[in-house]
Amino acid sequence: MPSIDSDSQSAQDNYKLLIGSILPRPIAFVTTLSEDGVLNAAPFSFFNIVSADPPMVSISVQRKNGEQKDTARHAGKRREFVVHIADETYIEAINETAVPVPSHVSEVELAGLTPVPSDKIAVPGVAEARIRLECVLEQSIPLGGREGAPSCDLLLGRVVRFHVDDTLYENGRIDPDALRPISRLAGDDYAKLGERFTLVRPV
Repeated sequence: MPSIDSDSQSAQDNYKLLIGSILPRPIAFVTTLSEDGVLNAAPFSFFNIVSADPPMVSISVQRKNGEQKDTARHAGKRREFVVHIADETYIEAINETAVPVPSHVSEVELAGLTPVPSDKIAVPGVAEARIRLECVLEQSIPLGGREGAPSCDLLLGRVVRFHVDDTLYENGRIDPDALRPISRLAGDDYAKLGERFTLVRPV
């Protein structure tokens, strides 16, 4: 079994090992609002739950050449964003929003998605998502890289409103088979929910 020292190889090589090992990864499709009122959107697979009390999620937004991406910059200034859960019904549109475009271009409009007002924050969501989470920014933490030049921004968001489609929701629970979530693998590969099994936790 190879034993690889992370300090002995490039960040790109470490990235390949991480995304090839830690999978499947859930995808957060995040909308933010620029200072000029442009609705930006992008998918992120460095995403997970942080806490249930209060409900909090984390999204790691990688920087490009040391510069913050629109999502981290807008979330940091407005302190609000919306997380949508990626599913089979609109994954092609989500993929279209990953195209690099100038900040004044709305990826939501570019992908033909439908903005929908949020209830408790100013940032709109998209109607195509069957689960969306209105979030306020708890913290934005620059991490990694080297001193004075972080490689990512860790966004910690507190969920202030859940929106769940009626077809997914029953007795306080979400039906994963009805949701048909999409997860990220490595390269250009994605995965569907696949076969499920049950293990009872020991007591």
